[in-house]
Amino acid sequence: MTVWEIGRSIGNRVAEGVGRMASRVQESRPLGADLLESEDAYLVVFDAPGVEKHDVQVRFVDGDVLVRMDRFREFYEDFEMRFPGRGLSLDGRVRLPDTNVDAGSATATLKENGTLQVHVPKREVEPDATTVEIEETEAELEDDVDVGADDVENVDPDEPAGHA
Repeated sequence: MTVWEIGRSIGNRVAEGVGRMASRVQESRPLGADLLESEDAYLVVFDAPGVEKHDVQVRFVDGDVLVRMDRFREFYEDFEMRFPGRGLSLDGRVRLPDTNVDAGSATATLKENGTLQVHVPKREVEPDATTVEIEETEAELEDDVDVGADDVENVDPDEPAGHA
């Protein structure tokens, strides 16, 4: 093995090690995302470059939109991997400000521009239809109240209310 071949071998190993470290750093950071709101829905837009539809999982848990993406590297004939710097397993999480949403009707669309759009409709808030019954008080309740002379405020009937 020549000095040039040894140098190239060491260079390849260093580039590969740095690339793997870069991909691990990318995998440890959450995906970039934007949260948008309209009157009737939320739209969460995640960066999703290089992802295929079947490699994306979207869930809604406790008011959060959770995304998991698994990418795969394509192999190119006649090329050797020198710097594997792209993370392959990417996660993202966005908390919705309102939990009154219809997560069961949410949709996710993977766009050609490398974004994943998650549309989460809001639920319509209907007025509470519960009727509360009003009970009449019985006269004997008034007899049970004991008011002492110290509890009674002297009020002049000719003076307007709120003035002493």
